[in-house]
Amino acid sequence: MSSLARQRCLQHPDREAAYRCPVCKRHYCRECGVEHDGRMLCAACLKKLASNVRTTSARWMAILSLAAPFLGFMIAWLFFFGLGQLLLTL
Repeated sequence: MSSLARQRCLQHPDREAAYRCPVCKRHYCRECGVEHDGRMLCAACLKKLASNVRTTSARWMAILSLAAPFLGFMIAWLFFFGLGQLLLTL
């Protein structure tokens, strides 16, 4: 008998474990698992993973929102500078 068959679900002690979460290393039944990127994760680890992705995404959005006005100003300046140089040559 395999070691997984002897394990019980952490959330439902009356059920056999169907998988072991690769992140937290705890055993869960089929009902407690969520498939993500080809592997089974528990809900708590999936929630942590999603919050990390959101935090990184929010950080990049903040950087881009600060850089956008500067980039817009630089593009406008280059346009008008080039237009001024063109008018000077005429």
